Amino acid sequence: MLAEQLAHGSAQNVSAARDTFIIGADDPILITGATGFIGSRVIESLLTLGFRELRCLVRPSSRAERVQALSQRSGSGVRVEVMKGNLLSCKDCDAAVKGIKVIYHLAAGTGTKSFAEAVMSSVVTTRNLLDASLRERALRRVVNVSSFTVYTNTNKPHRNVLDESCPVEEHPELRGDAYCYAKVKQDELVISYGRQFGIHYVIVRPGYVYGPGKQAISGRVGIDTFGFFLHLGGSNRIPFTYVDNCADAIALAGLKKGIDGEVLNVVDDELPSSRQFLSLYKKNVRRFRSFYLPHSLSYAFCLLWERYSRWSEGQLPLAFNRRRWFVDWKDTRYSNDKLKGLVGWSPKVPLAEGLQRYFEGCRNGNEHA
Repeated sequence: MLAEQLAHGSAQNVSAARDTFIIGADDPILITGATGFIGSRVIESLLTLGFRELRCLVRPSSRAERVQALSQRSGSGVRVEVMKGNLLSCKDCDAAVKGIKVIYHLAAGTGTKSFAEAVMSSVVTTRNLLDASLRERALRRVVNVSSFTVYTNTNKPHRNVLDESCPVEEHPELRGDAYCYAKVKQDELVISYGRQFGIHYVIVRPGYVYGPGKQAISGRVGIDTFGFFLHLGGSNRIPFTYVDNCADAIALAGLKKGIDGEVLNVVDDELPSSRQFLSLYKKNVRRFRSFYLPHSLSYAFCLLWERYSRWSEGQLPLAFNRRRWFVDWKDTRYSNDKLKGLVGWSPKVPLAEGLQRYFEGCRNGNEHA
């Protein structure tokens, strides 16, 4: 892995590896969403790669202790600046991007069910950041961190590979998922700014990011909406990526030469089935009853729910529908070949170790703040 080569290799190897980067070790980098589950790990990855000028934009209400601790333990010559601000403020965006060479944009509205709020926190904020970036001639690249949720997966045969060539939802509002809608519109905005204004960008789309600090079971495994756990994934592979592996991929996507305009999916090499994961979770964290719904029945369930939701004119929320089924519960394979080929990434934390850390965090009740 390139990050490990830089951390442990000879001076000659380190110099050769850094020759493939678009910026130098002392060039300033901005990370938005720096206190988030992935953001703090991206900071660690960049420090491991030897970068010494990091600016971390955090919300005024965010707890920045971990980011500040990274600055204190990084040693002399390293500056991790914590800047408090709001991406809805154009003035804060102008201050954040001043003199910056690479932007890692991880800030996003997660956990909201409101389409308006999701658009404000993911799309409007991104537009403000890009507008501010247009005034910075030194900027070399913007990395927009997106999500697998933008893919449609509707017309692909079962067990086919979902990769970067797959289509994105053309009508994300029909998914009934505010986060999906906002992420699709955010990606469209970044691509539009690239075409109209020449902003150099890379879009990174992680699968399901897991690790200590995140206790939830992925909805790709099942749901507990009805007072019991309904297992829907079955033999489907889960597009897992361990949080440290994902952070390394994001870091490298902002640095490697020759990849402007690319979309990169992030999934690990070892992907367990939904059934395997659920069994391991019950053994290592807590036992509970689950009911497995076969694929044909889960599809019929989503179809009936979707039709009743439309018949009732939205009185029953569109929580389950065929578009969601195709993304979350259709039998699909995943590829990380493009990511490996273009940036030299490989997952440093294997599945067994990643799950062990994740399960331990779940047992201890550790939730990312």
